[in-house]
Amino acid sequence: MAKKQIERPPVPDLFETLKSSKKEVWAIAGGKGGTGKSFIAANVGVALSKMGKRVLLVDADLGCANLHTFLGVEPTATLSDFINGKIKSIDKVLTPTDLPNLMLISGACDFLEIANPKHTQKNRLIRRIQDLSFEYIILDLGAGTGFTLLDFFLSADTGILSVLPEPTSIENTYRFIKSAFYRRFKKMAKDPKVKELIIAAMNEKNELGIRTPHDLLDHVASIDNEMGQKMKEAVLTFSPKVIVNQVRSRDDMTLGFSMRSACAKYFGIKVDYVGYIEYDDYVWMATKKKTPLILERPYAPAARCLNQVVSNLINRDELKLDSILKM
Repeated sequence: MAKKQIERPPVPDLFETLKSSKKEVWAIAGGKGGTGKSFIAANVGVALSKMGKRVLLVDADLGCANLHTFLGVEPTATLSDFINGKIKSIDKVLTPTDLPNLMLISGACDFLEIANPKHTQKNRLIRRIQDLSFEYIILDLGAGTGFTLLDFFLSADTGILSVLPEPTSIENTYRFIKSAFYRRFKKMAKDPKVKELIIAAMNEKNELGIRTPHDLLDHVASIDNEMGQKMKEAVLTFSPKVIVNQVRSRDDMTLGFSMRSACAKYFGIKVDYVGYIEYDDYVWMATKKKTPLILERPYAPAARCLNQVVSNLINRDELKLDSILKM
């Protein structure tokens, strides 16, 4: 008699077992394309899962999804199926990976129009993702400063920015931080006059002379002192994390400290520098094989950096300047 084959349990059954009192949502974004957001997201998810954490990776780069490629899986359902109502329950678009406690929700790579979902669709999607019972939910966001992307970033418990040590990437990262900040202010505002002021401030060449969040707060306080105070309190809770990718020199390593100082001085925003990832030829080799670097080359320099970044994120530690200067 032939031995009965053991079938893998269906995703919904597995989903029902994923119960945990602790859950964190991390969103990984960047000011421009090509900064390694999907690479970082995939490997951060793998690193967490290897620690025994139950992890969900969500490709929220709507319209240009590629996270599944980094993991070497082919999803049968995507976010577009859920957003359009073809699939009613978001847990039915979960895709298993080679790691038993790591799952994926693929983006809407097959339907470009979904890249800008309606307001109700977007809010429903965010709520359903947040309701999923994993210990860590990692959102891989697209490039730019679109409202949908900013709302995903602001909905997360931890916002992470991948930046390259080059002028265009640095400039766009500053622009992203400023845009996210103003977007958060706009969602807080109830007074139409305050909203109009925030919208005007988002144009860097505005005639009001608002160039920084400090300037905006002063103008808001002149209209509505109570709202101005609430926004000042919101500044204290907005603390994005920065990862410098493709580092080749000590100057590249220290970029995060410079960005942290600049954000504090000009924006009044606390930015945490949680680590860097060395430039490493093993990265593109692993990507070509459609295998996460941490699995393909666990002792490669970039893999070690990724593990340190994950450790810093979990323990809420920052990279120390002394550790770099001693190298």
